[in-house]
Amino acid sequence: MNSRSIRSRRSFIFCPGNRIELFQKACNSGADIVCVELEDAIPLQEKDFARENALALFNDQSMSDAIEYVIRINSLQSKEGLFDIQAILATAKPPPSIMVPKVKTPEEICLLDDLLTENKKDIRLHVIIETNQGLERAYDIAHASNRIDALFFGGIDMAAELRCHSSWEPLIYARSRVVHAAASKGLDVIDVPFMDLNSQDELKKEATLAKNLGYVGKGAIHPSQIPTINDIFTPSDAEVANAEKVLKAYQAVNGGLTVINGKLIEKPVIRDMQRILSISNKMKS
Repeated sequence: MNSRSIRSRRSFIFCPGNRIELFQKACNSGADIVCVELEDAIPLQEKDFARENALALFNDQSMSDAIEYVIRINSLQSKEGLFDIQAILATAKPPPSIMVPKVKTPEEICLLDDLLTENKKDIRLHVIIETNQGLERAYDIAHASNRIDALFFGGIDMAAELRCHSSWEPLIYARSRVVHAAASKGLDVIDVPFMDLNSQDELKKEATLAKNLGYVGKGAIHPSQIPTINDIFTPSDAEVANAEKVLKAYQAVNGGLTVINGKLIEKPVIRDMQRILSISNKMKS
């Protein structure tokens, strides 16, 4: 994981591109990622309007450095997705990151990377794995571009395609596959939003399960879910103290063989400890 991609991604929330009056509310929600939406929430007849208004938001010089701003385009295999990319390439101040939905092949990401490079656009990528075909190619997709900072698990679309319930147990295999693909490239991995606004207890339970599986964050469908999600995915005092202890021991042997309490500490553990401290430090600054 490069230093640019190490940041807090505990929570994300969408703002529809055709309802930009909700953008400031999303920014004030406490979410680490605010994603301006051009895909599912936008009716076909409002796609052009949403695209124009969404891109205009990124001309605002007052955006907070504490928030990661993203725009979710339509599928690259759709006409609207191609229009989205054309508009992004044509704008003088593009969004810092693009969320790419329904990715099925690494070639989609390679093509997008080539277009961004050719047009000298310094844009990062967030990739959603939400189809069975994409799941089968998740490893290759994760390695398709160095612009990718995170993989997202799109459980709602995945469940519909698999004809299974969208609850935890039926999707555990798919969730795990996305974690493994992200880990193979050192990417963050973020879980699907919890769709029931009336059950904070179930939200807490599912977010905890996702964290234990390897996810670093989870989506929200309403600002009221953000505090619970952030609380679950914030490194605890004990986790931070342990990370400091491990890294101190690692540095004491100049990056050599590190043993703590009789346990060998290997490099993947060191990277995770660095991630925990980096997120903790960024949240304090």
